[in-house]
Amino acid sequence: MSSIKQYMKFVKPYMGQIIWTIVIGIFKFAIPLFIPLILKFVIDDIIQGDMTEAAKTSKLLWMMGIAFGVFLILRPPIEYLRQYLAQLVSSKILFDIRDKAFDHIQRLSLKYYSNSKTGEIISRVIHDVEQTKNFVVTGLMNVWLDLVTIVIAVIIMLTMDVKLTIVSIILFPLYGFSVKYFYAKLRDLTRQRSQALAEVQGHLHERVQGISVTRSFALEEYEQEQFGKRNKHFLDKAIEHTDWNAKTFAVTNTITDLAPLLVITFAGYQVIHGNLTIGTMVAFTGYMERVYSPLRRLINSSTVLTQSIASIDRVFEFMNETYDIDDKKNAVQLGRVEGNIQFKNVHFSYDEKDGDVLKNIDLHVKKGETIALVGMSGGGKSTLISLIPRFYDVTKGSITVDGHDLRNVTQRSLRNNIGMVLQDNILFSESIAMNIRMGNPEATDEEVIEAAKKANAHDFIMSLPNQYDTLVGERGVKLSGGQQQRVAIARVFLKNPPILIFDEATSALDLESEHMIQEALSKLSEERTTFVVAHRLATITHADRIVVIEHGKITEVGTHEELLRKRGSYYDLYQVQDFHNEAAVVNE
Repeated sequence: MSSIKQYMKFVKPYMGQIIWTIVIGIFKFAIPLFIPLILKFVIDDIIQGDMTEAAKTSKLLWMMGIAFGVFLILRPPIEYLRQYLAQLVSSKILFDIRDKAFDHIQRLSLKYYSNSKTGEIISRVIHDVEQTKNFVVTGLMNVWLDLVTIVIAVIIMLTMDVKLTIVSIILFPLYGFSVKYFYAKLRDLTRQRSQALAEVQGHLHERVQGISVTRSFALEEYEQEQFGKRNKHFLDKAIEHTDWNAKTFAVTNTITDLAPLLVITFAGYQVIHGNLTIGTMVAFTGYMERVYSPLRRLINSSTVLTQSIASIDRVFEFMNETYDIDDKKNAVQLGRVEGNIQFKNVHFSYDEKDGDVLKNIDLHVKKGETIALVGMSGGGKSTLISLIPRFYDVTKGSITVDGHDLRNVTQRSLRNNIGMVLQDNILFSESIAMNIRMGNPEATDEEVIEAAKKANAHDFIMSLPNQYDTLVGERGVKLSGGQQQRVAIARVFLKNPPILIFDEATSALDLESEHMIQEALSKLSEERTTFVVAHRLATITHADRIVVIEHGKITEVGTHEELLRKRGSYYDLYQVQDFHNEAAVVNE
């Protein structure tokens, strides 16, 4: 389906309002069309009429009085209604598209986001969607109004003089050919310019987020050069677009400028030879402006529409991205689960060409059991736990919760049963209370405070200037790493899920913060099925079972004591970490 057809689905609910806006617009544009007729009447029937000066004056005042009444009383409310309705309808359509786009954003898989720049996505949802507004206002409203204005003006001109009317519109075919020729290429150039702008925005968004890296490595000059390359690419595309657009205007405006000259030449000849009145000649000259002004607007409209259509293409190119993870039509709606999870011969690969990241994973986790996943970086620990909330689907095998294959249940009902605390938890740039309430948006203030207390976060929150109303800044930048983690743990307490996932939740913290967070995590894990990915092995010795993952495979499973006695990979890892810990104590 073409992007225009898809866009029109959003327009369809408002077609009645659009038609009403066009009808009002016809009255708005039709009223000024009578001015040349009034001018003709004043010249031919009043000024050159066979009447006394008093009669001429009286007739002139009566006619102009009526005209002033129409323009002062009738036209202003029509103008207001037309402008208001046009902006109202287009704004509603854009609201619907952005609403749908945000829903789409939330349903796209993590795989898509790992291959896309955030800034480019934002550019499509904000900038490109805004550009499509012109398609509604210009393409669905103004173009039709300009065409109707031209038709009405030509009909009036035909009633005055057929030959002169033909001369007036003789250049129309040439105008139509030039528009078709120039605007075919302009659409492609507009699309290229929009893509180049999105690349600039994507690069800028990424670099603003990583400004601390730029500063710490003194990369300002290098980054300026990198930004300059992308900015220059956009400049080149913008200049190429501008060059072609300027050629378009030069040719089409020349055509619309030649037409009045033809009319003046032919009409002057007719007046000289007594075949046309001066009033008719003046009126026709006035109508040339009424005919060719809409044509010039149509040129501008063509440029605007070309830009809008290019933006529509980009918007629906994004909106048509397929979901790697989607609910089946008959997907089961899970209630609160017990927490029995089984991995059966699980294989997983991010890309078929890259081979399997996980291989032959078989693991049965019972309700309330704490499972620690350990191993060298890159072994597949974080990948394995990302399969549990179905951020990705297994390539082969299956994962079941209480006997339900994850692929046969709805994503939302599954994730309602899972709470996650990560190494780099995302906090939104709002209040601490709001960030905790992400665990349960309907929670009361008392429940939020209770969750914070359980997470060992209440005391530090109360020491802040605005306490629970303190704004944490983008990604929680105003809080320390330990404070961010405790807020993240508090929202999981508030959610109260039966399954927990801790992914390196304490690896980047100082010892004091780690102790407080470990205490909170221990309380949180009670009677819940818990998965812990840990770098510091000393923090997971209490686990019911420790699973060693190496090169995407499970190589050892057992308790801390069992694995130490086995003297395998876990023993080696533990000995290395224990040696480093002893060395650190000696150095102190």
